[in-house]
Amino acid sequence: MDPTRTGPIALAESRMRWLDARQRVLAQNIANADTPGYRPSDMRPFAETLAAAQPGLRLTHARHLAPSHDPRARQERRTVERSMDGNGVALDREALRVADTETAHALAVGLHRRYLGLFRTALGRNT
Repeated sequence: MDPTRTGPIALAESRMRWLDARQRVLAQNIANADTPGYRPSDMRPFAETLAAAQPGLRLTHARHLAPSHDPRARQERRTVERSMDGNGVALDREALRVADTETAHALAVGLHRRYLGLFRTALGRNT
């Protein structure tokens, strides 16, 4: 069993791949800020992507309580403001999303490095 393919290391790698894809989508939005009729897009939240890859909660015993609603089903609906030419890109909103993505990426990279460092220490390879 490869310990880097399970647990926190795999989760951090999955998060970094998602953040990389999100950064590309946000860059595309910013690049089309002056394109008439362009509608900005964004990735599904990482929690939804992760939940889709893993099985949900199940009842394993008749006396267990069933959830009244799915906690992952939170969906935010906003109307996008459009300019006169039909473009829906707001540069300030996109800049905030880019900054959030960069911060999350730095956190994921830091966690990945720390966990790999723990494995190196356990193996006696502290270099």
